[in-house]
Amino acid sequence: MAESASGRRVFLRRLREEDIDERFASWFQNKDLMQYYRGNPKPMSRQDLLDELSDFETKGEVFVYAVVFAESNLVIGTIKIGPVHAVHRTSDLVVLLGDVEFHGKGLAVEAIVQGNNRAFTEHNVRKLHGGMYASNTASINAYLKAGWIIEGSLKDHYLVDGEPMDRVLVACFPSRD
Repeated sequence: MAESASGRRVFLRRLREEDIDERFASWFQNKDLMQYYRGNPKPMSRQDLLDELSDFETKGEVFVYAVVFAESNLVIGTIKIGPVHAVHRTSDLVVLLGDVEFHGKGLAVEAIVQGNNRAFTEHNVRKLHGGMYASNTASINAYLKAGWIIEGSLKDHYLVDGEPMDRVLVACFPSRD
C-alpha cells in the first residue's frame, strides 16, 4: 500500500452528509462491527446516521471525522471524539474502520494518532479514554501502538453471547516532552 506525499496512508477530515452513502451505512448494519463499535448489534439506517450526525453538530460536544484512504480519497472509516467534557477536558475517542478490506494494515493506528492530535490541539482535551471488549485484541493493540496505555479493566463488565467479559480501559495523554 502506497503512502501519500505527506507520508500518511490515511488522513482525517470532518465527516460530511454526502459521505454517508449506502456503502457507509452498510458498516452500521454489520452485526460483527457494531458489537465492538456500539456494544449493540442493532443496525442503523442511513437516515439514523444522518440524524445522529446532525444531532452531534447541533450539540457541539461530539466531533466525527472521516478516515480517508489517501491514495484513492475513499472514506474507509470514522473517528469520533466526544462527548467532550468541558469542565474536566476529557473525551472518548472511538475509531471504526468500517471497510473491512482495510483491516489488518495498521491504518487504524494512523487514524488514532491523528485523532489524538486533533483532540488535544483542536478540542482542548487533556485526556482521552475508552474501553473495549477484552477479546478485541486487534483494537487494544491499535490503541497501544497509537500511544495509549491500559489503565485497568472492569471485571465481567459486558455480556457477550450471554457470557461475561472484561472491559479493558485505555487512556491517552498529550505528549509531555
